[in-house]
Amino acid sequence: MSIKVMLADDQAMVRGALAALLDLENDLQVVGEVGRGDEVVPQAVRAGPDVVLMDVEMPGLDGIAATAALKQRLPAVRVLVVTTFGRPGYLRRGLQAGADGFVVKDTPARELADAVRRVHQGLRVVDPALAADSLIAGESPLTEREAEVLRASLDGGTVADVARALFLSEGTVRNHLSSVIGKTGARIRAEAARIAVDNGWL
Repeated sequence: MSIKVMLADDQAMVRGALAALLDLENDLQVVGEVGRGDEVVPQAVRAGPDVVLMDVEMPGLDGIAATAALKQRLPAVRVLVVTTFGRPGYLRRGLQAGADGFVVKDTPARELADAVRRVHQGLRVVDPALAADSLIAGESPLTEREAEVLRASLDGGTVADVARALFLSEGTVRNHLSSVIGKTGARIRAEAARIAVDNGWL
């Protein structure tokens, strides 16, 4: 019996390539594709996949939030996160959201198909280099509110802009940003944001 696979990736070419590769396998069948994170749950309800291959960076909802939403609605569906960005923080956050496996996009086709089978069997599959990086990097030092403030300031808005967007006082935003700068060892807010993004903390 075929393992039913759904693809969630915002790049149509990547989805097409993955679908073509997986369809070459006798025991794998692609039953659905979506290009946005907020389409994952509705499509999974319709298509009834066994395994969802989930990209991290998608419009509408990122892959980590989409994984959490999918696991809440359809807990039996297995999720294999497939990402271009091997950021250690993504691994930790993805597993916390309920992902069953984590591989990078340049994984060879045969290994990817094997990862789908193993996740379907109930095994956890994690790219070894990513696992090692994650252990070395450790957990995010940022509190949830600090991460929220830093995320809101990514587009370069002023402290006043961030305060307005998050309904906080400017003093509170400054305190959070100063704490973030201290924790990341950065000199300025933009550098702190880059460090946080590179580590997958945001």
